[in-house]
Amino acid sequence: MISVVTDYAPCIALRRAVFMDEQGISEAEEMDDLDDSAIHLLATVDGRAVGTARLLIVGDTGKIGRICVLKAQRGTGLGAKLVLAAIDHLRTIPSINRAKLSAQDHAIGFYEKLGFVAEGPFYDDAGIPHKDMVRAF
Repeated sequence: MISVVTDYAPCIALRRAVFMDEQGISEAEEMDDLDDSAIHLLATVDGRAVGTARLLIVGDTGKIGRICVLKAQRGTGLGAKLVLAAIDHLRTIPSINRAKLSAQDHAIGFYEKLGFVAEGPFYDDAGIPHKDMVRAF
């Protein structure tokens, strides 16, 4: 089940487990001041938090970020469902006409299968090569 949550503590715990503990990203790089103004999606399986994404609204663009799924749930299709749920939620906001995300280099093919198109050069984010990707509605 994927839902919008106002208590985003489980989302932060997931991001800590995946980005900080697993990928070695520092807390200073992972945590910022945007969480209070963001829309948080939480994926649960049998009541257990297993995935999250954060949505930010910037002009006519919905930025999908901080997408993560616990290792035990990877390969189940949950990541794709989470991204598609984010797009579905963004489509309910009349001023939004596209989604944008920052993809780690190894995940570009995953996002392409979901209709995103890479644009611009690679850049470093927390020591990991990323590329911006967009999907118009």
